[in-house]
Amino acid sequence: MPIPDTRRFAHCFLTTLVCAVLGACSVAPTTHVSEPGSYSDMLADDERFSPSATYFVLDEPAQRQEIVLRAFDLLGVDYRWGGGDPESGLDCSGVATYLVEQVSGRKLPHHAATIAQVTRPIKRQELSPGDLVFFNTLGRRHSHMGVYIGNDRFIHAPAPGQKIRIERLDARYYTEHLDGLHSLVRPGN
Repeated sequence: MPIPDTRRFAHCFLTTLVCAVLGACSVAPTTHVSEPGSYSDMLADDERFSPSATYFVLDEPAQRQEIVLRAFDLLGVDYRWGGGDPESGLDCSGVATYLVEQVSGRKLPHHAATIAQVTRPIKRQELSPGDLVFFNTLGRRHSHMGVYIGNDRFIHAPAPGQKIRIERLDARYYTEHLDGLHSLVRPGN
């Protein structure tokens, strides 16, 4: 017996939705490393940087260091799409929102592209531990993110079935997909 058109549409829609959910915040592993500094001048200019814009900023610049310290406590936590709690799992934006809320008591949106909109874009040479790194992993800007911890490394929740881990920002995959660097502090802090 053929499936009625409405059931077929619902089936196709749900299948597409499941694929999108499972692919959210996912990244491909890589073993290739590019030359250090090859992306040193990129990004802030093409993100419509506006010195007069109002961005989400931490109350104290030192809170950025606290974010890094607490990020290490999340290593090994399971990835869970939409997750906002280490007990049940976190996704890529859940890592950032959880850390910022724990440190500052304030909430960021739980969506990588929205977090990019409300935080201040910076250039590569301004990147400091506790800043946010964004990637285009799904064919759209800022579809994945992590927390920069220094020494060309960041912590992120990579994909379903994986755990929060540290990656190299200068690895070929991340260099090629990097599309945003953002700070949680005011310029000069």
